[in-house]
Amino acid sequence: MQLRSHAPSEALLVALLAAPLASAFYLPGVAPTTYKEGEIVPLYVNAIRPVAAPDALLHSVVSYDYYHPPFGFCQPDNGPQSVGESLGSILFGDRIKTSPFELKMGKNETCKQLCKVTYPKDSALFVNQRMRSGISLNWLVDGLPAGQKIIDELTNTEFYNPGFLLGQENPADGRIIFNNHYDIYIEYHEVSGNPDRRRVVGVLVQPESKKYTGTATPDSCARQLEPVVLDENGDTDVQFTYTVNWIPSTTAWATRWDKYLHVFDPKIHWFSLINSAVIVVFLVLTVMSVLVRALKRDIARYNRLDQINLDDLSGTSALEDGVQEDSGWKLVHGDVFRTPSHPLLLSIFLGNGAQLFVMTGFTICFALLGFLSPSNRGSLGTIMILLYTVLGFVGGYASARVYKAMQGEKWKLNIALTPLLVPGIVFATFFLLDLFLWAKQSSGAVPFTTMMVIILIWFIISVPLSFAGSWLGFRAAVIEPPVRTNQIPRQIPPTTTYLKPIPSMLLVGILPFGAIFVELYFIMSSIWFSKIYYMFGFLFLCYGLMIITCAAVTVLMVYFLLCSENYNWQWRSFLAAGASAGYIFVNALIYWVGHLSLGGLAGSVLYMGYSLLISFLFFILTGSIGFFSSWWFVRKIYSSIKID
Repeated sequence: MQLRSHAPSEALLVALLAAPLASAFYLPGVAPTTYKEGEIVPLYVNAIRPVAAPDALLHSVVSYDYYHPPFGFCQPDNGPQSVGESLGSILFGDRIKTSPFELKMGKNETCKQLCKVTYPKDSALFVNQRMRSGISLNWLVDGLPAGQKIIDELTNTEFYNPGFLLGQENPADGRIIFNNHYDIYIEYHEVSGNPDRRRVVGVLVQPESKKYTGTATPDSCARQLEPVVLDENGDTDVQFTYTVNWIPSTTAWATRWDKYLHVFDPKIHWFSLINSAVIVVFLVLTVMSVLVRALKRDIARYNRLDQINLDDLSGTSALEDGVQEDSGWKLVHGDVFRTPSHPLLLSIFLGNGAQLFVMTGFTICFALLGFLSPSNRGSLGTIMILLYTVLGFVGGYASARVYKAMQGEKWKLNIALTPLLVPGIVFATFFLLDLFLWAKQSSGAVPFTTMMVIILIWFIISVPLSFAGSWLGFRAAVIEPPVRTNQIPRQIPPTTTYLKPIPSMLLVGILPFGAIFVELYFIMSSIWFSKIYYMFGFLFLCYGLMIITCAAVTVLMVYFLLCSENYNWQWRSFLAAGASAGYIFVNALIYWVGHLSLGGLAGSVLYMGYSLLISFLFFILTGSIGFFSSWWFVRKIYSSIKID
């Protein structure tokens, strides 16, 4: 998975407007590397990842190391060496290593030999299966991915698509042919005022299949030869070669990512954004008209009735008003702040939800402003992990304040479980899914040492910070309710159908999901199809619209719930807002049917597992938004009326 940010701007407004235009200016985080003519430019190889097959479906989610033995690729003389990677890069499946390719700045090479490899039938069968499912090689030159030039038929614009196919179907006879020759085209830009200093600004690779009858020569590389077909019933000899062409370019180093960052249909982003904004405006106006007008009338009536009671007035009119008083949300004032069932679990979820909320907001803002450069691979994953770790203080503090307000007594258990329960569920699920990748010998399997590093970071940094936040939260003054709670709970009358738990969850959950539906599609494509996601301007706006929608619709549901004399709003607000995660999971299933064709148990389990994991975290996030907005609303309305 590659999630990369586009370039920062000098102001937030400029960044938002520039998002769909793919302006790739970014803050200095990766210094440009300059090369003299003839100087070695390293070519690194990355993991081999599945991409869409010719039928436009993804047939696998398992990636492999470039030097996985069945592939038989040529290795450097001293063996491949691993290149240092960030934590996020490792978690996202990058496995960058050295290669035997020799690129010298400005020096063209023709038909340079790499090695000769004999593929036995078992390896041929393995490689042919990978090529049928669609799998691509991923190279890096000066931090830029080697790709292929593609023309967008809709906009008639050219862009570079990272990665190139290991092999493809021969249109002549339908056989799967294996690419063993690579035409490498490297674009370079001369530094202004110093033509001897050059920088790489683009990398293209055109793979070909050539069955050499003898030693490869420049003449044989130039001619059209029979393609290489790996024999699944015997041995196949393959000779690997490559050609290097250096092309001067006017592209500046600061804008070299522009050609890689392409929006296939930018209008759909604007359409979805405007559509979501219109929905949010109508929803907020509806909530304001219903709540503000109704609440103003309710509060005025309740306070007027209280004044009548204070003046000891009696009579038919007062009796009629008294009858009117026995209805509405004021009637449950003695129960509305009653401790809900399972307050410990709710407080733990809310603490982790607050932590996720702050982490997501900071991450999107950092990416929007360009601090996460696309050249710095894995920077987005790294900053997410570090932010969530450091923000353990926020989670502990929020959980403690909520639990204390709910009059919880197991404060030691709250302190211990807040940094352990939700992260433990996430880590355990991630570890079980990683076992499937280990069994498949996939490069996407996170190494055991990296797992240990994550655990150490968590217990050394996040858990102590969460404990400190919880300690401060429990030492802080309790959040007192604006009304007293009766000792004996009221009986809750039967509610209408749409206010029952399941219907209300379905109604409330669909609106926040609608605000991010289109952007979610592009995020899913970037995760599963190894595309570069960089439209953080749209994501920032969608995230804001989702927060507003989630808060507004949950508050409206809680108002109707209280008016029906049902005071169990705490869990209802959390579950109703969190129900949008159910729509995300259903959307993942629809995406599976429409865009994926995963064969085998491992691929299906991995897709379902990661989809459930994402949905669970989204459930915690949106549920917390719904609860805290409802809590503020309930405290606001009950502090506005006079209670005897």
